Amino acid sequence: MEFLIVIIFFLVSLPIFIFFIFPRQPSSHIGFKSYPIVGSLPGLVKNRHRFLDWTVEILSECPTQTAVFRRPGNRQFVMTANPANVEFMLKTKFDSFPKGERFISLLEDLLGRGIFNSDGEMWWKKRKTASYEFSTRSLRDFVMTNVTVEINTRLIPVLSAAATAGKSIDLQDILERFAFDNICKLAFNVDAGCLGDGGADGVEFMRAFDTAATIISERFQSVTPYSWKIKKKLDIGSEKLLRESIVTVHKFADDIVRHTIDQARSSNNTNEDLLSRFINIEEMNSPELLRDIVISFILAGRDTTSSALSWFFWLLSKHPEVENKIIQELNSIRERTGKRIGEVYGYEELKLMNYLHAAITESLRLYPPVPVEIMSCVEDNVLPDGTFVGKAWGISYNAYAMGRMESIWGKGCDRFDPGRWIDETNGGFRGENPYKFPVFHAGPRMCLGKEMAYTQMKSIVAAVLDRFVVEVPGKKERPEIRLSMTLRIKGGLFVRIHERT
Repeated sequence: MEFLIVIIFFLVSLPIFIFFIFPRQPSSHIGFKSYPIVGSLPGLVKNRHRFLDWTVEILSECPTQTAVFRRPGNRQFVMTANPANVEFMLKTKFDSFPKGERFISLLEDLLGRGIFNSDGEMWWKKRKTASYEFSTRSLRDFVMTNVTVEINTRLIPVLSAAATAGKSIDLQDILERFAFDNICKLAFNVDAGCLGDGGADGVEFMRAFDTAATIISERFQSVTPYSWKIKKKLDIGSEKLLRESIVTVHKFADDIVRHTIDQARSSNNTNEDLLSRFINIEEMNSPELLRDIVISFILAGRDTTSSALSWFFWLLSKHPEVENKIIQELNSIRERTGKRIGEVYGYEELKLMNYLHAAITESLRLYPPVPVEIMSCVEDNVLPDGTFVGKAWGISYNAYAMGRMESIWGKGCDRFDPGRWIDETNGGFRGENPYKFPVFHAGPRMCLGKEMAYTQMKSIVAAVLDRFVVEVPGKKERPEIRLSMTLRIKGGLFVRIHERT
């Protein structure tokens, strides 16, 4: 045991040792600096606490916004913020850039082989099934009904109580609980009750899931690819905590699967939730696969939505002029439709909210819930910008950096400006090329829940702003980023809620 601990210490310390022993490269060097033996690892060690902002600095200095991260050995890693490269990876040569076994193995302990963690024929089958179900009118109606009930019975009462008490609350935590309850009802027809009383099992699951997601994310930033594997083999440190957390996650997911299967066997079962739809498909209904589907839906439905809205409300607090325009739009829609304050907007009213749609999209541009997407390369390729990518190399596109590239968005690219998404001729929402704005992915892997996500986010924001003012103390300083599997605010987003007069 002691010998193995010495080995782990050596592997972790070597890059740091060489960083100080070998001279730095000239300051004119562009891209990730590389050193003998350890490649670019010293830079990662030095900047791991500010990984995303570090990559923005690196990629913005590169002529084509693409850089090669050198690793020990022959398998290098390419990172890009170039839209032409993104289209090449996600569409033109889609089959050349799968998730890859290395990526899948890093996530498999938590996500199994769900739709977000599979390739090839297995992925295509899941995608085809999910694509059909997400396109049905009945699902859209179910989404609207569900989000309306959850807003009226869970979210608004919690915020009203906070306004009455005059106490500071963690809005990120509330949004995560709300999103968790919402996705559990929508996807599994289960009332988790995390935002109310009596949701102990759901709260325990959320904590375990957060812990597991954070540790899994740390695997991607390991100085050596072997350190986490050694800890997992020895069942020590973070990998022991991960194993214990996953037991809790799997138990919650398995209970949901059993509950849904029992309901499906009922002769009068008419459930419209997503999991029930998958259970009715023979090749999709093994307990293990259904468990993976449950966990994938929770990741997609809870973590991404709550991440997006947490950053949105922080940005909104810094830009009262944007909030005023959203309020004006909501007032105009109520006048046209006869809606009263307190009534949740329907699908047709949500479609009229062009400026709110633009504001949420602008927030997503700057703070994408999934900031970096990682893939592998199965054959030698040359990207459109001339960058060589070798077989078995890793490659990623950095959506967080892309939102901050002057080459893509022009001067003021780091400014929160919803107007960049508004068509000046008719005031409608103006979309962008998905390879320039790949927040919802693009190509064959385009996010199936994109419209559902916008429906939920616009419903929540409209309902909150109709009734409340969200005050963020200390809003001038950007909250510290917590890089888990999604982009979260470290320590939460503490706010004060006031009734809007």
